[in-house]
Amino acid sequence: MIVVNTETVPGYRIVRAFGLVQGNTVRARNVGRDFLAGLKNIVGGELSEYTELLTESREQATARMLHEARQLGANAIVNVRYSTSTVAAGAAELYAYGTAVQVVPED
Repeated sequence: MIVVNTETVPGYRIVRAFGLVQGNTVRARNVGRDFLAGLKNIVGGELSEYTELLTESREQATARMLHEARQLGANAIVNVRYSTSTVAAGAAELYAYGTAVQVVPED
């Protein structure tokens, strides 16, 4: 599956558009991660616990989007975007979306 954040795939021609595909996940903060992040907040530096949480969330949302595209028969997703929003105190949604398409190599 080709996944790009552009309108086209270089070297390929879009022959069919299936429409919007999406994937999301809602994650809550973890007490252990909050504690470690709080300690790092005092001394500064990357909050790697939250970085890991966001990476896991992005991977899961992307996997769900890819699954939806495969079910439609797509072999690529163009215009991929990511969005986050707060759902509740301590919980956030990560949303991945794009346009599922079928591409063929240009002649």
